[in-house]
Amino acid sequence: MNRTTLPALVVLGAAGLLLPVVPLSSLASAAAAAAEQAVPVLNGDFADPVMKGDGPATVGIDHWTGSNQRYSPAASGRTDASHGVALQKDGNTLQQRLRGVRAGAKVTVRYEDSPAVSKECTGEQVVAGQPYAVVASGGPVQEATTAGDPDRVKGTPGRGRWTGRAYVFTASENEPLLTFTSRVTDSRTHVTCSPMIARIRAVEVPPDVDKTVSKAALGTSEAYKGNERESTLHNAAAACNGENACTFRPDTRTSFRYYDRARVVGEAFVNCTRNALEHSRLLSYSERAHDSISQTYADAGLALNEVARLPTSGDRTEDEKRLKERPMAAQFALAYEKVWQRPWQWFSSDQRTVVEKIQPGEVSWVEMQPSRERVEGWFVSKKDDYRLHAVVDGPSRAVPDRLLQRTGPMSEAEKQRCAAARPMTTTPVGADAPASSSDKGLLKTPVPAAAGARAGLRRVPLN
Repeated sequence: MNRTTLPALVVLGAAGLLLPVVPLSSLASAAAAAAEQAVPVLNGDFADPVMKGDGPATVGIDHWTGSNQRYSPAASGRTDASHGVALQKDGNTLQQRLRGVRAGAKVTVRYEDSPAVSKECTGEQVVAGQPYAVVASGGPVQEATTAGDPDRVKGTPGRGRWTGRAYVFTASENEPLLTFTSRVTDSRTHVTCSPMIARIRAVEVPPDVDKTVSKAALGTSEAYKGNERESTLHNAAAACNGENACTFRPDTRTSFRYYDRARVVGEAFVNCTRNALEHSRLLSYSERAHDSISQTYADAGLALNEVARLPTSGDRTEDEKRLKERPMAAQFALAYEKVWQRPWQWFSSDQRTVVEKIQPGEVSWVEMQPSRERVEGWFVSKKDDYRLHAVVDGPSRAVPDRLLQRTGPMSEAEKQRCAAARPMTTTPVGADAPASSSDKGLLKTPVPAAAGARAGLRRVPLN
């Protein structure tokens, strides 16, 4: 009788024990989607400030740079709460810096576009769509054209032909600038008859955090006023010079704890004897904080602005003074405690008594690995106009320091030192003569009673 052996996969499948096969492309897409994080596009629906009427109205749109025409959702032909913004013409732009995005992040911007809904448009101006461009720091210029609106007649408002779009780029700088630019340049086109943008959203895949950066080189701090980069940190730091003038907003994605490099605390004890040694010694050690703001001033060769002085000088007396007087120090510590539910410490110190047992021919020493925390974030003014980026690195309370008590063989230099003869001097006369008779203190010589007096005769019994 012929016997047929089924493959293992078939048997498992029939038993219902085999998981469904998922295409590799689907797994890759799911992993990429899981890595994406939302980017805050401020006022992405163009709803602020509150609009009166349906428009068009030329007004400064909150958090955006550029003078553009704004329409209500109804006038824009939309069914959601998003307002439509017409880019006008002659190269007019609409700009915003994407908050919190770091250089190296892969950003995807999604939005919708439409030909103008203005009643001033002729059919000829919108029949084939209207051109515009979108670009961001580090990305290519993407030329686009809206959908056409062939049924338009001048004097009749359009109803909007909204189309979803996407723009992908890799940021070449922190806080990359996103820019929409009208390409309508025909001088006969009415100012309101230009391509429209609505409902801007963004996500990013942030770059990996580089944990190898030294605490003494935390990078260059940056300051912004709205969408404009400030040439110095002075104005932004001054804007935070008040108890509640600024709020520090930590970025938990780029903040982390770590152990610093080990360093020797105290001296190395070398046992040159033939016996084991045991003794106790007191060790003292301390840690200080560092910040990117003061390092930015130093790298630029500038004196540190007084209002920007965080308690990171390394001088305990000076740092205690700054801790009491500098508002930014309190703003940072308050935000840290709210997020991580523990106090922040700018400096620390401690003492430990260590008992050492050192074998002959060995060396004993103590190393310390301090636990530290690095916090990255932004000082943001109450009006949200000034923003100052900062990285602070300080001793951590979250995990304990490491003290490593170590013993090991001597180095060649230490062996030579142990083999060296002890310091001596010579005997210039009679160096090779036998030792003289010993004085055991059996004879006593009376002390003279007065100066110049002769000592009495000494009598020795002859028994």
